[in-house]
Amino acid sequence: MVPKKVAFISSFLPRKCGIATFTADLIKSASLSGQKGFAPIVIAMENTSHVYDERVALKVKQEAKQDYVAAADYINFSGVTSVCLQHEYGLFGGEAGSYINLLLSKVSAPITTTLHTILDEPDEPLRRQLLAVAEFSDRLVVMSRRSERILVERYEVPPEKIVFIPHGAPDIGFVDSTYYKQSLGFGNRTLVLTFGLLSQNKGIEYAIRALPEVVKADPSVLYVVVGVTHPEVVRHEGEAYRLSLLRLVKEEGLEEHVAFVDRFVSDDELRVYLSAADFYLTPYLVREQAISGTLSFALGAGKAVISTPYWYAEELLAEGRGRLVPFRDSQAIARELLDLLSDRSAAYTMREKAYGYGRLMTWPTAGRLYWELFCRYSAQPTIQIKAFEIAAVRNVPQPLINHLVRLTDDTGIFQHAKFIIPDRASGYCTDDNARALEAAALYYHQYREKEVLRLFNIYLSFVTYAQKENGEFHNFMSFDRRFVEEDTRSGDQTGRALSALGTVIAKPPLPQYLYYAREKFDRSLPAIRNLNLRGKAHAIIGLASYLKVHPEKDDLREEMERAADSLTTRFRSNVSDDWLWFEDTLSYDNGVLPRALSEASRLLDRDEYLDVSRKAGQFLVSKIYNGRWFSFVGSNGWFTRGGTKAQFDQQAVEAASTVLMLGSAYQATGDSSCLDLQHTAFNWFLGVNDMGVPLYDFTTHGCYDGLHATGVNLNQGAESLLSYLLALFSVIETSTVG
Repeated sequence: MVPKKVAFISSFLPRKCGIATFTADLIKSASLSGQKGFAPIVIAMENTSHVYDERVALKVKQEAKQDYVAAADYINFSGVTSVCLQHEYGLFGGEAGSYINLLLSKVSAPITTTLHTILDEPDEPLRRQLLAVAEFSDRLVVMSRRSERILVERYEVPPEKIVFIPHGAPDIGFVDSTYYKQSLGFGNRTLVLTFGLLSQNKGIEYAIRALPEVVKADPSVLYVVVGVTHPEVVRHEGEAYRLSLLRLVKEEGLEEHVAFVDRFVSDDELRVYLSAADFYLTPYLVREQAISGTLSFALGAGKAVISTPYWYAEELLAEGRGRLVPFRDSQAIARELLDLLSDRSAAYTMREKAYGYGRLMTWPTAGRLYWELFCRYSAQPTIQIKAFEIAAVRNVPQPLINHLVRLTDDTGIFQHAKFIIPDRASGYCTDDNARALEAAALYYHQYREKEVLRLFNIYLSFVTYAQKENGEFHNFMSFDRRFVEEDTRSGDQTGRALSALGTVIAKPPLPQYLYYAREKFDRSLPAIRNLNLRGKAHAIIGLASYLKVHPEKDDLREEMERAADSLTTRFRSNVSDDWLWFEDTLSYDNGVLPRALSEASRLLDRDEYLDVSRKAGQFLVSKIYNGRWFSFVGSNGWFTRGGTKAQFDQQAVEAASTVLMLGSAYQATGDSSCLDLQHTAFNWFLGVNDMGVPLYDFTTHGCYDGLHATGVNLNQGAESLLSYLLALFSVIETSTVG
């Protein structure tokens, strides 16, 4: 059985947050039911950085919009079958937490949302946000019946979309408190407990003011307050509230009767404190509180509870399961405590009722109900990395530029990186800056982001500075901005530069760029006929982009025809019955050769170009596609006629070249099988490959430098990133056309 991979979107431990604790408890309890069939991961919401355990697969910074988009991409392309969102307005960025909608709107798996706050009379942004979350969710989990009524009556949510699952509580025995009090060092004191994150709406000062009268009647009473100040309160107000409580204790002379445990206690410690308590207090000040995890825990432990009448307390403590006192009424708290202290039989009866009701709320019970939801609302994973039984994927990740920015300085994009750190010693090359220029032009054409325009200008400046007087282009530049000796593949960079300039001409960010790029392109026209095979192919692609804007330019048509004839001649002079290729070796960037002839056939209306493109493209695919996924020619030996194909090291540039070739073939022929193959080839980046591991890094938004027999090359340089981006834009374009 393939495990159900459930992505929990929530804050998470060690973040000091009630919802973080809730999620950890939920995962633990659902695991009891799901066993090995349950594979939970966490998308952790962050307002400050934390170090997590292995359950956290991705972190989302609260105010970083692009992190929400990246998280949706990760969920869609990592085999997730179900999503469980913990919704609390303050967890998410944007107005009323609206950034979470960016994530929810893009997720393809079913969404179960647990609503931790449901307001009876929200302002319009809060109401609008909850309605959006409800719309995106397949099921809404509420933890009180009142919340259920509010959703139906105030928000008009269909009742059938709502599921009631009680807030989980520890599965604690109905025990005598004596042993546990002694283990904590409290001796035989009468223990009154409050726990949770401290903030001014907790009303602890009213409980303290109730104590003088209580301790007169029973000097053994000790009020224990367990928990740190809420981190958000500390950030904005410091420890002012806790200090005010300490002053109040001193003013009332209660130093021997109040103890503060200023720690975020573990679940095991909390169980001991709950077991040790004789009474539990929740003197909260806000009536519109739909949920209280601390009250659930106290009820589940069978404690005698005194509480103010906030919504959740009214529901849980009904029918004699606890006692309610008015808000901000210390005398009422004192009266109820004194009454229960004097009538231990009544207190014991209350405990029994609370414990009996709490049996319906234990975490194993709640976990089982959630597990049933995950089973009922579960999708087949878009990509199941280990199974290889993959259908073509029509939705793709959102293009993100984080790593592109990281690799770029004011000169250009660096060639290489050590992991994600730019390797300055490797310098720059025109090949990569041309790729970057093309990617930036395509990105800006669709998204119009100012930061992309800044990068575009850097890459355009580099590429045009690399142009020589004779129209060819230098390639390698050292970090001190000096061009160095050309490599043995001289010509590739000139062709790539012309391909990029053609894209600028076809899709200029502003009209001024059109004139500038056209001038630089025209200077290089005479150089095309001297380029190597792949250089000519890239030049043909640049010419095709140029001619789409200026079809009247006969000199461009002549150069394209001359270059395309050169490619077809090479093909026909080299083919045999079992080798339909331009050279004796399938090496690097293979797909650009059939792609160039496909583009030439569309612009020049020459059937012979399309015929060669089809034959060569089909031959290439037959050598790199096994019917389920692509296994590209490895750079560790290539694939020579009569020899064996090298399986590794597969490069991102080869995947991109194939994706672009298939996209061009689809646009030239309308053959939908090309479109299906294109998506499968693109999925190589996402884990549909020989090793079943993704090359695209959803955390850094970079791309690993290659696929080895042992896994991925952890370096994330320019060529791999730009290959991924150009392949992604091709898939987006052909999907739109299709």
